[in-house]
Amino acid sequence: MPTRRRSPLRPSSKPPVKKPEAVPSQEDSPPENQETQDGIRLHKALADAGLGSRREMEAWIAEGRVNVNGETAEIGQRVTERDVIKVSGRRVYLRAPEEKRIRILIYHKQEGEIVSRDDPKGRATVFEQLPKIRGAKWVSVGRLDFNTEGLMIFTTSGELANRLMHPRFEVEREYAVRVLGELTSEMQRQLLEGVELEDGVANVKSLVEAGGEGANRWWRVVIQEGRYREVRRLFDAVGVKVSRLIRIRYGPVELPPQLKRGQKHELDETEVKTLLKWAGLAVPQSRPRTSGRGVARKPAPKRPGRY
Repeated sequence: MPTRRRSPLRPSSKPPVKKPEAVPSQEDSPPENQETQDGIRLHKALADAGLGSRREMEAWIAEGRVNVNGETAEIGQRVTERDVIKVSGRRVYLRAPEEKRIRILIYHKQEGEIVSRDDPKGRATVFEQLPKIRGAKWVSVGRLDFNTEGLMIFTTSGELANRLMHPRFEVEREYAVRVLGELTSEMQRQLLEGVELEDGVANVKSLVEAGGEGANRWWRVVIQEGRYREVRRLFDAVGVKVSRLIRIRYGPVELPPQLKRGQKHELDETEVKTLLKWAGLAVPQSRPRTSGRGVARKPAPKRPGRY
């Protein structure tokens, strides 16, 4: 009898919390009634269409790659489904929220892969391992550097990617960290209280010893930001070298033990809805299956004599 697959979701994990002191920015979503009356911000609409993250879309707009109704778009501009939007000359069609199917895929990244669509050096990229999709684009939730392996999340929802990545939501990232040498109690204190890095003070939220042999020791580390090579730099700052780094959890999503390096798994509809609810986002309503040209399939009539 085949074993039942365990869901990678752990909804009991702390949901994203927006800091009350955070300063509103263009990354913030406007009120729902305002979106209905005035349209949606262009960078958010493009991200929701699956073209990339909101920050990437803002960069494209600033570079002049986006046109709305024949004119060069501006950052902060609002659009509706009636507007003609083109990115690098190609038409982009916006869909109503209830028509969008959000897809989420988890992937076990291997060492030696980069998180980029193109690489001048010709190295393997994680996007080469993802299934092709029509009318949308996989957006990576955060990154892992060349020498780091572990859990990566991809989605077609720019809004979900933003909710998981942005520092103001304090979404936890958990790593299995192998270090060479002893991590003294003083070093642990520094990591927990804060260490000065080139881009400001950073710290780990939790630090738990996880065994090991000889000079190599394993630790379970939780951080709430996604700075460049943050875990490695934190340990370097206290004088300890990281010899192996594996991301094992991102928010409520855990790296399944059965998902081997280089393998991927797409969340089912129930898991997608669970993750969206955890993130505080609206859950799209399931649409009835269609037959023919978009006509909802009707139930077959009962035959006489059958119950």
